[in-house]
Amino acid sequence: MRLPQRVWFTVHEVASRWGCSIADVAGWAAMGAFKIVTGVPPTECGDARIAGLVQIEPTDFMPIFRRCGTGPNEAHLKRFRQLEEHDWLHITVPKDGVLVAVEDMIILVEDVLRFEKTNNVFDSGFGSVGSGDDGDYDWAAMNIEITRRVFEDGLPASQSELIRELQDWFAARSQTGLFPDESSIRRRVKPILDALRFKRPNR
Repeated sequence: MRLPQRVWFTVHEVASRWGCSIADVAGWAAMGAFKIVTGVPPTECGDARIAGLVQIEPTDFMPIFRRCGTGPNEAHLKRFRQLEEHDWLHITVPKDGVLVAVEDMIILVEDVLRFEKTNNVFDSGFGSVGSGDDGDYDWAAMNIEITRRVFEDGLPASQSELIRELQDWFAARSQTGLFPDESSIRRRVKPILDALRFKRPNR
């Protein structure tokens, strides 16, 4: 069975897909190139109660999008805009707003594809897709992604977790959604993790 096209990408998936940082993604969104969206539970904004997908303003979350990676992973959403509306609504209940993590920030697929087409993303060297020059997967780009991941977020909790992340990374960068099998990735990441003296943390 062929699954339908996915409906959104996370901000991290888009950054990996385009070969940039989440700070760049936030900057383009702040300039109106596309919307960053999240989901909220039933939330009171004055007399209105809103739930579902809503647009956020990236500049409200500047610490999360620090390019140096030293910012927090989550912050309280104090205002949002419904997707087809123009006015921003300020949250009154809960009083502190809705806690939103960067992993819950998404971009709808139609916005991603439109941005890529408008800016010739995959034709301009701005990003790369899943395959390398030899027709296989782009393992050199994967090594760069591992370096970025370790530098910004540290080592994962396990080798299996890193492999799952890399499969998602390949799928996000591929226009077909294909990704390498686990054994192919494991064979290539093992020397890197051994060099980093990777050890499974004690539970």
